[in-house]
Amino acid sequence: MLKIAVLVSGGGTNLQAIIDAIADKTIADARICLVISNNRGVYALERARRAGIEERVISPSDYPSRAHFHKALLGAVQESGADLVVLAGFLCTIPEEMVKAYENRILNIHPSLIPSFCGKGYYGLKVHEAALERGVRISGATVHFVDCGTDTGPILLQKAVEVLPDDTPKTLQLRIMQEAEWKILPQAIDLIARGRVVVEGRKVKIL
Repeated sequence: MLKIAVLVSGGGTNLQAIIDAIADKTIADARICLVISNNRGVYALERARRAGIEERVISPSDYPSRAHFHKALLGAVQESGADLVVLAGFLCTIPEEMVKAYENRILNIHPSLIPSFCGKGYYGLKVHEAALERGVRISGATVHFVDCGTDTGPILLQKAVEVLPDDTPKTLQLRIMQEAEWKILPQAIDLIARGRVVVEGRKVKIL
């Protein structure tokens, strides 16, 4: 069984999509062994509690340095026995030591079609604001493996979503969540759980 640690920072809608997909067997042979938030009081933690999943808060503000925070974060994931780490709206940078320890075993969901509107500074509503300002007709979401760059790891899945003429950043964000993020993130985890994903350099092969 694939054991998953999910890292969150906010409401946890992608976390909920994973919880639901495991419950209805859309994701086969997997379970979430730990949810970690860098923020206290976020609704993602309540989602974990309701599902009977262990949850922890590991916040940079609780440690004397970023290095100590990184050590605690990596330690918690390792102690959980997780095989896969999923960043579901986690807004802290993943330390290089974790990327190396979990090479090609950390997934991120990004709310655009990478390489568009990604990299440093592109997160949350900022992504959708930039897309609308640029006047794109198609946006979407990307599931990719995490490397030591920002949104630069091998791409596993993408799904396109139409941008409507009257969209605001919030309406576009919601549609991309509903039509792309909540679908392809569980799909990606299921592919990994079934042993159907092979990473070859910067490319991903689905068996």
